[in-house]
Amino acid sequence: MPAKPRSAIATLAMLMAALALAVSGCQGGQSTQPPDHRAPSTGESAPRSHVLAVKIDNVASARPQTGLDKADIVYVEQVEAGLSRILAVYSSQLPPVIGPVRSARESDLELLRQFDRPTLSFSGAQTKLLPLIEAAPVEALLPEEAPDAYFRSPDRAAPHNLYLRPERALRDTSGVNAADYAGFGFGPPPPGGRPVTEYSVNYPAARFGFTWSAARQKWLVAMDGSPSRTPAGQQLGAATVVVQYVTVRSSRFRDRGGNTSPYTETVGSGTALVLRNGKAHEAEWERGTVESGTAFTTSDGRAIAFVPGQIWIVYAPR
Repeated sequence: MPAKPRSAIATLAMLMAALALAVSGCQGGQSTQPPDHRAPSTGESAPRSHVLAVKIDNVASARPQTGLDKADIVYVEQVEAGLSRILAVYSSQLPPVIGPVRSARESDLELLRQFDRPTLSFSGAQTKLLPLIEAAPVEALLPEEAPDAYFRSPDRAAPHNLYLRPERALRDTSGVNAADYAGFGFGPPPPGGRPVTEYSVNYPAARFGFTWSAARQKWLVAMDGSPSRTPAGQQLGAATVVVQYVTVRSSRFRDRGGNTSPYTETVGSGTALVLRNGKAHEAEWERGTVESGTAFTTSDGRAIAFVPGQIWIVYAPR
């Protein structure tokens, strides 16, 4: 039996309902469409993000790290006993091997919300933290769930010998620099700034140093007083270094040794220092929500652009 034709009133009602749904979506209602990421460095619409974030070990026995030089953004945070750990973010390119991979922390979940459901590679986490990771908008990539993607190197002792082969577990990234998804723009420096050749950040049991190299046009990285190198021997270098002063408080979790895990607050506002082109620029930072990126501006509110290349963001206690 043929279907009855719709009346003009029914057709109009359907059109009005569709229009109302579209308007509600524009005003903050639920939407099934992925967000349109705007790439500040190009001004063009970027593809939907697929970012890989890897938690990387950073004690002396874990160095030199593999694949760290290929990250778009390198985040440094304080962990238990005053030590440090690295969260390396990849999107424009994937190296064949990354590591050594270590455990995640609660503050990683807040930090990663700006990357539109990234994949998080980590070796494990405190038992009570695992449900939070499962509920978070991240794609957890654990060794037991992707055994072909991880391997143990015989050259190092556990737990500093777990490595990731990202191509065995991850679809291709978008090819867009992860800085675009974080809201960072690339461009000329702001006016002013003071000439600086060296700068260091100290944690209770770790130290990071950055030395300007005019020859390489990068800030050469040192950890605990020693140059940080790739396995091939080249010293790591950052095009831009951001020292972001944040609140580091105690979390509700402890490690196996009973030490309280620090929580680095990345939502809020504060001061920062942006190192680029051999100068230091005083800055202010603001991140209004967990979904938004972090804006770095001058005192008069102008956005600070970064130098194209790898960005290091070091979270320093206020």
